[in-house]
Amino acid sequence: MIIKNKLIMKTIKPYLFALLGLFLTMTSCRTEDDISIDPPAESTLQANSALASQIQRVTMNDGSVDNVVYNANCFTIQLPITATINGVELTITNIDDYDDLEDILDEFDDDDDNVVINFPITIIFSDYSEIQVNSLDQLEDYADDCNDENEFDDDIECLDFVYPISASVFNTNNEVIATLTFTNDYDLYEFIDDIDEDDLIGFEFPISIIIADGAEIVINNFNQLDDAIDDFGDDCDEDDDYDYDDDDCTNCTPSQLESILTACSGWYIDELERNDTDLEDNYTGYLFNFSTDNTVTVTWTGNTANGTWTTSGNGNNITVTFDIPGFDDINSTWNLHEIDNDDDDNEVEVSFEIGDDDELEFKNNNCN
Repeated sequence: MIIKNKLIMKTIKPYLFALLGLFLTMTSCRTEDDISIDPPAESTLQANSALASQIQRVTMNDGSVDNVVYNANCFTIQLPITATINGVELTITNIDDYDDLEDILDEFDDDDDNVVINFPITIIFSDYSEIQVNSLDQLEDYADDCNDENEFDDDIECLDFVYPISASVFNTNNEVIATLTFTNDYDLYEFIDDIDEDDLIGFEFPISIIIADGAEIVINNFNQLDDAIDDFGDDCDEDDDYDYDDDDCTNCTPSQLESILTACSGWYIDELERNDTDLEDNYTGYLFNFSTDNTVTVTWTGNTANGTWTTSGNGNNITVTFDIPGFDDINSTWNLHEIDNDDDDNEVEVSFEIGDDDELEFKNNNCN
């Protein structure tokens, strides 16, 4: 899923549209000497048009970004909030703090995770409307109205606009042009929502969008924008599920994985679970050295084994296949789960999984 920064509080100035309305009123009485400026026909957007609706879907508030706090896809919780996670109190002030929450949840594999939210809180729906929630029961009532995991919803999460975006407003009744600039999804969503049926909108092209694989695409007119939303709007896993742990490698690449594994020597197995059986103790003292030619050497107590490792895929769909003679517990095709590279020390963890039960984690304590 593309990672989206839609958890934006109401930063737009409330008087924005009031000023626009005043400007339109003051300039509506025109003389015969006034020049009427018609917007280019191929560069106009009308209220309630199909493309206007698509733009709003791209700019909706994505309710799945904070599912690590509470499982609900149709709203987000306004920050800051305070919650107690497995007995640890944490104040969450921005979306980066969700990583701290996830670290607490991931600290142990065999515990029962518990997130207790301090009420009251405010929740923000996909259309940016807000409501105060005073208890867990109320929160559950609102969550019951959301779609279930991975069901179709209105918001488009597979592409994002690059801001700022400027738009010209042309009112055919008053023959007026005004220009506004938008710096986030909320601003643009509210603007599209508030334009009148008589208004024509012209974006100042070119603009840019970012699609799910991180590529930036330049858009030169509304026709291209319409085509791009059709082509890329449903071209990713929107991650509208409740498994907060399955998107830890959204931006991972095979080359990144290969660089990390080959840059450091002396990897060891920190966790290995197959068929609900913990096996890491069987590999105490085993050191793995990965080479750029996709070979791997394992050494332990005077012994050596040589094998291969290969990678493919991208993002959350990267797979790694290990083939080391005599290492049947490891030999398989694993999905890359997470690369945890802590900048505060030299410790690096690379974890893999097969399904929901099998886990493999390599660790290096001296990876400069």
